[in-house]
Amino acid sequence: MFQPAGLPARNQSAPCRSRLISRTFPPPGFTTHSRTHALTHSRTLALSHSRTHPVKRLGILGTFVWDTCWTLADQAAGRAFESWGGMAYSLASAAATRPEGWEIVPIAHVGADLLGRAHAYLDTLGGVGPRTAVVPVDQPNNRVELVYTDEHNRGEQMRGGVRGWTWDELAPHVAGLDALLVNFFSGWEMDLASAERLARCFPGPVYADFHSLFLGPPRDGPRLPRRLPDWERWLGCFDVVQMNEEERALIAPPPSPTDPPAELLAYGPDAALVTLGPRGAAFAARGGDEARPGLRGERRITAAGAGHVPAHHRVTSGDPTGSGDVWGAAAWCGLLGGLGLRAAVERANAAAVVKMEHRGATALYEHLVARREAWA
Repeated sequence: MFQPAGLPARNQSAPCRSRLISRTFPPPGFTTHSRTHALTHSRTLALSHSRTHPVKRLGILGTFVWDTCWTLADQAAGRAFESWGGMAYSLASAAATRPEGWEIVPIAHVGADLLGRAHAYLDTLGGVGPRTAVVPVDQPNNRVELVYTDEHNRGEQMRGGVRGWTWDELAPHVAGLDALLVNFFSGWEMDLASAERLARCFPGPVYADFHSLFLGPPRDGPRLPRRLPDWERWLGCFDVVQMNEEERALIAPPPSPTDPPAELLAYGPDAALVTLGPRGAAFAARGGDEARPGLRGERRITAAGAGHVPAHHRVTSGDPTGSGDVWGAAAWCGLLGGLGLRAAVERANAAAVVKMEHRGATALYEHLVARREAWA
């Protein structure tokens, strides 16, 4: 069971203060239409810091990416597939799997070259709240070429790249949120100093998918996997952390990939989740009476347990691009909706399988909604 554990009052010491800014929506030149989609869940997590507003808000912080994808089938055909990627996967999954009474708030710097298309994509999703944190920047937007070496593994090469957030920029946009999901698509959505400020100052639960933190800096050719510098400090910034088995092995290779990632809990998170592709996922959460290291202070997840959840069913074909991002948003929304840790992982496994039926993030929300019976 996922329960809050006496969240601390918001720290208003000097490191947490930030000048509030005036924000308006929609941005000039954009039109939006209202869409609603209610998903029913049996239980809803009540966060002690939640506002009296009846709608709770889940922030999704990441980077919009335009993907050019070369699966093995694409390579054989000599033709790439292009689509929205990056945080578009997290947004589609969160929009489809969010608990009743929640809306999602996108938080992203977007290059002016793709700003209009990013807003058009958001128009296709249900449950999107304010877009004041979709902020245009001067840099060209991130574009990534993904080249698969087998059905599940790939290399990545990026062009362009919007800048990350400083804490002073980010603080006004996370104020008032009830929970946050951070997905590192570029690897510099925020630096370690800003992550540590977030850890000290944001009172709600925070989920992080480390993904591109484990990729080296941009270079000529694919970005290469690396051991994350200061990984112990990064782990201490978040309540739930997600990584895949290759990323986990860069920190401390386990005897078996399906072993629960309990070793990661020693550095601060209340729960750690490791995706294993067609083998499902492993998970671990600290015991209810265990003291918590790291910067987050009070416990926010009191569910204990560890284990391995096999995949919903074995998938031998389909597009795996973005499956981990869909997985993470589905797992987090399950936890926020009151599911236990194992049940949330089972739900995420099923949602990732459904994602593999669909290429790209464009129209993925509609696909997940239409196939709700397969993952809910």
